[in-house]
Amino acid sequence: MSESGSSDAQALSEWVTAVARELGLEDAVSTGATTDMVLDMTSDVAHGVSRPGAPVTAFLVGVAAGRADDPGVAARDYAAKVSALAEGWGSDAERGVPSNDQDQRA
Repeated sequence: MSESGSSDAQALSEWVTAVARELGLEDAVSTGATTDMVLDMTSDVAHGVSRPGAPVTAFLVGVAAGRADDPGVAARDYAAKVSALAEGWGSDAERGVPSNDQDQRA
């Protein structure tokens, strides 16, 4: 990894840790795993749907996960669903099909 890439990764790690601490989430989330999950999902949205949709989607997933009994598990579940939706977004079959039917959740 380049020195710039290394300093970016370090800055991101420090930032996420500081934000988690500020929001009282330091014991609730694994910052490394959470960062990777969010970056992967937002990349899928940015490249499959639109760049501005990425941060908005991350916010929506966070709100939805925060309402769940186990927010960490829900966030991973929702991120996977959103990534799949974004990857198929160009297909008419994927648009407008709700994936939030709780009766269908495993």
